[in-house]
Amino acid sequence: MEQSVLYGPIASTVWQRLSQIQLLICDVDGVLSDGLIYLGNQGEEFKTFNTKDGFGIKALQNAGIAVAVITGRDSKIVADRMAALGVTHVYQGQSDKRLSFNSLLEDLNLKPEQVAYIGDDVVDLSVMELCGLGVAVNDAHPLVRQRADHVTQLAGGRGCVRELCDLILEARGILHLAQGMSV
Repeated sequence: MEQSVLYGPIASTVWQRLSQIQLLICDVDGVLSDGLIYLGNQGEEFKTFNTKDGFGIKALQNAGIAVAVITGRDSKIVADRMAALGVTHVYQGQSDKRLSFNSLLEDLNLKPEQVAYIGDDVVDLSVMELCGLGVAVNDAHPLVRQRADHVTQLAGGRGCVRELCDLILEARGILHLAQGMSV
């Protein structure tokens, strides 16, 4: 049986898991950004972020759901973006994302089934498979799409995080109360 929601049908097992989420963990490159890295002549680095994702993150936080970032790269741009969004659980430069995942569970006193993880590449699988809900972005690597519990309709950097935030809020019956900011 499937639940019909904003972004198309959702399997009832996924719908049930969505309603239990207390923490959303996001990868950055390919999820919160489109995965492209722009380099200037002076060595400066640029990334794009979607304001719709920012709204979704703020809406989750306002609903009492924690948000964290675990990423393999280390970037001031990511630190600045997460600070602007009020995301305090930011783990950068993580070659083994499971260590940060376990730290988050302990710090927030959560069980794995209360966590959703959204990723796009094989490095994300180690955490996705530990969570209650492993989500792949629409343009994720084929292995990640195959092993995910759910695949978003939207691509990385194109509102996929907002989509997942909306689904979490809708599964809880509070999407109509969503309040965020397009930051």
